[in-house]
Amino acid sequence: MRAETLAIHAGNLYNISTQDVTPPINLSTTFLRNAEGGYSGGHMYSRVSNPNRSALENIISELEKGAEACALSSGNTAGMTVFQALKPGSHILAPDDMYWGFKKQLQTIFADTLEIDFIDMTDVEGIKKHIKTNTVMIWTETPSNPLLKITDIAAIAEISKANGLVLACDSTFASPCLQNPILLGADLVMHSSTKYIGGHSDVLGGILVTAEKNELWEKIRNIQQIGGAVPSPFDCFLLIRSIKTLAYRMRGHCENGMALALYLEKHPAVETVYYPGLPGHPGHETAKKQMSSFGGMLSILVKGDAEEARKVVNKVKLFAQATSLGGVESLIEHRASVEGPDTKTPQNLIRISVGLEHIDDLIDDFEQALA
Repeated sequence: MRAETLAIHAGNLYNISTQDVTPPINLSTTFLRNAEGGYSGGHMYSRVSNPNRSALENIISELEKGAEACALSSGNTAGMTVFQALKPGSHILAPDDMYWGFKKQLQTIFADTLEIDFIDMTDVEGIKKHIKTNTVMIWTETPSNPLLKITDIAAIAEISKANGLVLACDSTFASPCLQNPILLGADLVMHSSTKYIGGHSDVLGGILVTAEKNELWEKIRNIQQIGGAVPSPFDCFLLIRSIKTLAYRMRGHCENGMALALYLEKHPAVETVYYPGLPGHPGHETAKKQMSSFGGMLSILVKGDAEEARKVVNKVKLFAQATSLGGVESLIEHRASVEGPDTKTPQNLIRISVGLEHIDDLIDDFEQALA
């Protein structure tokens, strides 16, 4: 089945007694044992598994072409679960441009247990030079946050396989409808389901998908079930509801993202536009090869300093000045001030999550804000 069909049907739970078309919310925290002590309903305790969570994991696994999925309470928890599953002393290669929350995790929480090098993942040959005897994982993020760098997943997969490494890919900016890293050779895929998968800025979640059920995956699953940082049944219900429209929402995000990028690229007040759909983007050809479209995220450098960038984000009317991304509403933020004083993000950078409003209204809003 194609993504549009999977999104609508793969998460359905047809209850035997009531035959619900829309999956009901199952709030039970515990489930009946049979006479032999087993669980004929397939569930024991809601921290371990729950009908709504199982349905969510099934649908994401189907969309990402993986063997199994693991739903967590947030995107940060999903990344942390992977890092927790690695042996102390393990070496990780991570992108120099990546979501600051994960970078902060690696620099603080895992600073004493893991060895991390932050490198340019667009330099495929350069990656080989950083592999050590204790390297176990290459963590990629494509498109990256906030500079929209594009990593050649297939090329790095060749390196990871040749060296017996795990290749993990944060595909949050792309969503399962635009990019399937497992089909390109990745071993793990991560999403902050808060973003495009949820799509309405009203539910927190994260999800991991594995290409195969192996020892690492069993550790990840064990951390999920024993640690218990799982989404509630209602959160899972909301995510399944949102996924049904994911493919069509992404078409709108991509269309608006491209149109706004083309407009901003020509504006005299804008120094640079970071959007992989633009032919001038250094990762454009790679993005064309591994993505079905270019997404709804873009960043711009306005001419001037942080003060000039703040003027723009304070002047727009339709773009909500708020963090996060992937919702139906357009969001905008001065990214460096979110990431803190040690950020490497340019002070004149503005990150934009292009929503599903009419594109002419979004362009008009930027026209007055940049005037």
